Amino acid sequence: MTTIPAPRVARLASALPFWLSLGMFPLAILAALNGGWTLALLPLSSWGLFSLLDAITGLNEDNAALDTPDSGLFWYRIVTILWFPLQILLLGWLLWYVPRADHLDTVEKFALFFGMGVISGTIGINYAHELMHQKSALERWLGDLLLASVLYSHFRSEHLRVHHLWVGTPRDPVTARYNEGFHRFFPRVLVQCRRSAWKAECAMLARRGLPWWHRSNPYWRYWALQLAMVVLALALGGWLGLLLFLWQGGVAVWQLELVNYIEHYGLTRRHMGEGKYEHVLPRHSWNAAHRASNWLLINLQRHSDHHYKPDRRFPLLQTYGQDDAPQLPYGYPLMTLAAMIPPLWRRTMNPHVRAWRRQFYPDITDWKPYNKALNPMPRAAH
Repeated sequence: MTTIPAPRVARLASALPFWLSLGMFPLAILAALNGGWTLALLPLSSWGLFSLLDAITGLNEDNAALDTPDSGLFWYRIVTILWFPLQILLLGWLLWYVPRADHLDTVEKFALFFGMGVISGTIGINYAHELMHQKSALERWLGDLLLASVLYSHFRSEHLRVHHLWVGTPRDPVTARYNEGFHRFFPRVLVQCRRSAWKAECAMLARRGLPWWHRSNPYWRYWALQLAMVVLALALGGWLGLLLFLWQGGVAVWQLELVNYIEHYGLTRRHMGEGKYEHVLPRHSWNAAHRASNWLLINLQRHSDHHYKPDRRFPLLQTYGQDDAPQLPYGYPLMTLAAMIPPLWRRTMNPHVRAWRRQFYPDITDWKPYNKALNPMPRAAH
């Protein structure tokens, strides 16, 4: 692995590959104006094109210098800041235009908003994830707005207050269990994540001696922003516009939870006894060094380092070798497609999970409590 010096990291040329996601906006406009086969361009670009580019460009195992100052990350940060204004303009235009577009039949309209959901889920929620981890009020607000545009605002609370604390333990709904297919995982997390996010925020308020209805509860902001998005959709597109808006939000959430599913599938932290668990390490997340899909997903696939150092901005996330973190055989675009076919997923990933267990936990002989989330809840969860 090579370390890229800070001056080279700061160059515009080094950041430009992470701007490739902006190419999805003209594809969406092209599809809206023409319909037909052009409706396939958005899903094909995010899944097919970047999988092909992964095969061509290979792995990127270089790491940016960690002493790169925040000022040297301007060209990386700007794309995440610009994304919400561009996404809401596109979404607003589509909500106004598509219900009135006579050249699109009903199936084409919903197909187009499937593509919009790919934009707001594959990219939008991913950028929201990056923004919610930052200290800047502007960036956090942009993250909240992106999540509100798919009616999934509670993800911020669930991710920061639950997932990062309890990943790899029975306390974390998002850690996919060994042999748990995505079609069982998805409805489970839709229910459990909302519940755990609400409980986490109420518990935090209670520790400060405040009731759940206190104005500092972020759910007031979540509800207000989501209501504003629903009203905007109704005002721009009428009832059909609202249905299309809800559809794209559902597609976006499906995209998010597909990624959540593959990021920690089968990976668990050692139970030390009496509700104690080992600290989170790079070994507790699947790592993927595939170059092109990391461009698309702003290094989200360097997930092992994100959990190890959650406050690192995406350009500085480090990749790890097999000795420190388990490696996915392909990038996220192909892995999410495999996850939709549980037998294919198990055939692909279960051998990797078993190899991970032999490598890091050769002394554990009974994996049933880990497979079924039967180990005790972490002590702080009681």
